[in-house]
Amino acid sequence: MKQLIISIKAPGEALDDFKRALKKARVGALAPISEISFDNRKDFNRFVENLPVLSSILTYKPRSLYELAKRAGIDVSNLNKIILFFEEMGAVKIKEEVVSGRKVRRPVVEYDTIEFKLAS
Repeated sequence: MKQLIISIKAPGEALDDFKRALKKARVGALAPISEISFDNRKDFNRFVENLPVLSSILTYKPRSLYELAKRAGIDVSNLNKIILFFEEMGAVKIKEEVVSGRKVRRPVVEYDTIEFKLAS
């Protein structure tokens, strides 16, 4: 079970956590947990506001971004911006595939659970 933890931290605190995780990774002691730490409220709020998109990806398992846009009722250009943001943060991966001779981009969420850690 892969878990994603979302948190808000000061830049120095996030760097310290990264150093600890790197040490654990070097000895192979990491659990299947990923963490996204935001250092500003604007990006955190953007992530939270677009959680329904992550939910739609998990629910519908779309074969393309266009299919996701249709099922979620979101304009394709707006959805592309949201997906790029999630991809940049590490919450979504884009798999490129060829379907019926066309190259399509399929969004994938590889986490079973997403947890919010608001207390530092």
